[in-house]
Amino acid sequence: DLSAAQRKFAHSLRDFKFEFIGDAETDDERYIDASLHEFSNFLKNLEEQREILALSVTETLIKPLERFRKEQLGAVKEEKKKFDKETEKNYSLLEKHLNLSAKKKELQLQEADNQVEQNRKHFYELSLEYVCKLQEIQERKKFECVEPVLSFFQGLFTFYHQGYELAKDFNHYKMALQINLQNTRNRFEGTRSEVEELMNKIRRNPQEHKRANHFTMEGYLYVQEKRPAPFGSSWVKHYCMYRKETKKFSMIPFEHRSGGKLGDAELFVLTYCTKRNTDTIDRRFCFDLEASDRPGVPVTMQAFSEEDRKLWMEALDGKEAVSIIFKAFFYSAQLDKIGFTVIKKCISAVETRGINDQGLYRVVGVSSKVQRLLSLLMDAKTCNEVDLENSVDWEVKTITSAMKQYLRSLPEPLMTYELHGEFIVPAKSGSPESRVNAVHFLVHKLPEKNKEMLDILVKHLANVSKHAKRNLMTVANLGVVFGPTLMRPQEETVAAIMDLKFQNIVVEILIENHEKIFKTLPDATFPEPISMSVSPPNAPPRQSRRQGQRIKRPLAVYNLCLELDD
Repeated sequence: DLSAAQRKFAHSLRDFKFEFIGDAETDDERYIDASLHEFSNFLKNLEEQREILALSVTETLIKPLERFRKEQLGAVKEEKKKFDKETEKNYSLLEKHLNLSAKKKELQLQEADNQVEQNRKHFYELSLEYVCKLQEIQERKKFECVEPVLSFFQGLFTFYHQGYELAKDFNHYKMALQINLQNTRNRFEGTRSEVEELMNKIRRNPQEHKRANHFTMEGYLYVQEKRPAPFGSSWVKHYCMYRKETKKFSMIPFEHRSGGKLGDAELFVLTYCTKRNTDTIDRRFCFDLEASDRPGVPVTMQAFSEEDRKLWMEALDGKEAVSIIFKAFFYSAQLDKIGFTVIKKCISAVETRGINDQGLYRVVGVSSKVQRLLSLLMDAKTCNEVDLENSVDWEVKTITSAMKQYLRSLPEPLMTYELHGEFIVPAKSGSPESRVNAVHFLVHKLPEKNKEMLDILVKHLANVSKHAKRNLMTVANLGVVFGPTLMRPQEETVAAIMDLKFQNIVVEILIENHEKIFKTLPDATFPEPISMSVSPPNAPPRQSRRQGQRIKRPLAVYNLCLELDD
């Protein structure tokens, strides 16, 4: 029965809850969540009219959801099976490898090491892909599930003659929700590209992307647990953490076969660390630790490789320690006279020649040309000779790409690492007014040069957004482009990338409230703390007379062609 099916569907929509990654949702995501409750109300209103409909939901609702279930959720299930299988294979091979006697021939040991290294790389690659797939499927749910429902409702109203007034009320809500969905989809695409870029960086140099925290060294080690005679000893895998400042060493037993169950943590103060040679123990990569509360009772540990043991020995101030050499990065871009000249010249050229170009700042220039222009602009000898406003040698997309590259090359982003977290907090919660006030206050905490440069840039972006009907660069689009540039995190992690959407919101606030933020002083006191436990807002109102309560932004075109380096 159609009526019974629709009532059941309305009930499901009302009770359905989206999961999300991170500690907060954007306004667009909250409106998407609330939209299902609104859809439920629409269905109830239609059922009250008792109209008999002939509506095919197969193409608009069932097939997309079924396709999503089979193609996306099914793919994740297959990835999980593959990951579980490879996990078991990896740890089994590793345990077998670590049990090899040091007395075996060097060629056999070398072959075994090569096999373990190849298996480790394969497992590492598979782990990255699995984590990325989990993140992708959670983000994809928001628009892959809601868009079919939205299409279902649009088709539903076309069959209702007596529901004409209700359809008129629905129309503005539909448009607002499409903007929410498009913004969410666009942020998803940006987040996915950033995650893929981070994965590539991690593949190239895993050591440079280890998690930054207060531990000097952390990782898995096998710990020898001695048993009463004649049972010998066993080796148990532990997750170990060490802080050099306090010499505190903690370790937690971990067994992957029991579903990753953790044992009781053990903490002690380190006295010394010495290397164990193979003539004293029938295992490789071993070293001894001694705790201050157990003098004369060493704890023997085994690393996964010789390189891993050297890193632990260095951190623990053991013998044969090696120094870890970190790469130092040199940034030529600075907030100096040349830097301000570069930005002002680029902005002037863009506003003179290309303010109406479609996809301004989204369409990228040829990499070699961008680097050449940037080198000329950042050289004090040639900067003033470069004519961007009249020269046909430099395309607008080359100028915009050079400008973004300069901002990304600064030693730290314009909005600074120090204030990064404070800017993110108001974007995650609070009312629109409280967000503006908080961002207003924080902008005036920036160093003077940073604030001056940000003022110049945001004023220009506000001007670009005024021409959105021609260039398609709405405030939301500009936020996506400049969020990662102005507010890049100090540490590149997937967790930091998940905050990209909130960085975009901060940039949107700056653009929409440029005059207030940069031309007036904030309140002398810091804004009231914003609670992170804000309940999701209600769905946008349906009545046409209340339409003005939402900020109206034009839908944008996102699938613009990008020119690759030739």
